[in-house]
Amino acid sequence: MKQGWKNDAVREALDLCLACKGCRTECPMNVDMATYKAEFLSHYYERRLRPRHAYAMGWIYWWARLAALAPGLANSVAHLPLVGAALKSLGGISSKRQMPMFAPATFKAWFRRREPKQTGGPRVLLWPDTFNNHFHPQTAIAAVEVLETAGFEVIVPRRSLCCGRPLYDFGMLKTAKKLLRQILETLRPGIEGGTPVVGLEPSCVAVFRDELINLFPMDEDARRLSANTYLLSEFLEQKASHFRPPRLRRKALVQKHCHHDHVMGFRDEDNLLRRLGLDFEILNSGCCGMAGSFGFEAGHYDVSVAVGQRVLLPAVRDADPTTLIVADGFSCREQIAGLTGRGALHLAQLLQMALHEGPDGPRDVPPEHRYEPLGKWTPGSSNGVNGHAEIGRPGQVRSTDPVDRERA
Repeated sequence: MKQGWKNDAVREALDLCLACKGCRTECPMNVDMATYKAEFLSHYYERRLRPRHAYAMGWIYWWARLAALAPGLANSVAHLPLVGAALKSLGGISSKRQMPMFAPATFKAWFRRREPKQTGGPRVLLWPDTFNNHFHPQTAIAAVEVLETAGFEVIVPRRSLCCGRPLYDFGMLKTAKKLLRQILETLRPGIEGGTPVVGLEPSCVAVFRDELINLFPMDEDARRLSANTYLLSEFLEQKASHFRPPRLRRKALVQKHCHHDHVMGFRDEDNLLRRLGLDFEILNSGCCGMAGSFGFEAGHYDVSVAVGQRVLLPAVRDADPTTLIVADGFSCREQIAGLTGRGALHLAQLLQMALHEGPDGPRDVPPEHRYEPLGKWTPGSSNGVNGHAEIGRPGQVRSTDPVDRERA
């Protein structure tokens, strides 16, 4: 191939790849173009500056940690008309997108303050990914309640860790490998001891199940971690046979995250939704169009909207206001919130809703109102971030697990 890894025509051809991994299962040749794209971009941009949006969104783990020092200030600055527009332009982000809101407190900060409700049972490590730690902690808080209700003692790494999911989209593989090494080093006692890991963000779980063993093919701990990492639905269906989900007899529209569908499969999620009692429709929509950071990029906004307009966005807009909208992926929820005004709920929140409000669910219209799906944080909300007493009580986390004692 002329120019090899530096071929501009190849880079241009890959520009509209959503990295959804649909080709991995739907193409007869099962060619994983997302992995090829990441590898190509890694070589193409070696010793070159990348586009501005690669640093703005590929480095979201570090930007989010910085914003966590003063989330209110970060939100105010990002949403000031002139300043916000300048920041978007500087970062190569579409002026038509609303920037996600940082939560007033991270999930990990909430977890460290609470008193555990379940101790002495089998342990499970809940993975605090960047998105559900900094932007949607209500999802992780709901998962803690569900796992404790199922009889598990939940532990969370004290050290700040990231799987590097956003880095793959831009081919920042060296940096991604460094982050994965940190995870393997920090979680090694749990990995060797067989502690299961439960993740909430499908794209992050896909890193453990796919990219991790591709980047560390000879590392036994990487293989152990990959084999012992589950989505919440997978864990409850495969490892918690005693768990009987509460009933929630409501209508729902379900958007499958691409990596969930094409890397892990959707069977366990489907089974759990049925056991929950939902009358649900899984949309035949393919990718939501946001595709991680793709839909935020100025040059991809129109394509992102067009993809969503195929099925997902009209279906959500046409749904009855009492219908639940379900999407486990952060990017899917952002696309829905930004272009329909409805808020999609994570599976963990559906289970929490059933635990708190019974089989008929909330009377609110829309039903997600008190679960902060749009990131509009309000005092006294039911998601626990602002101190909901039924979910978490103030107190010091008691733990003897090595991963919990790691320095934050």
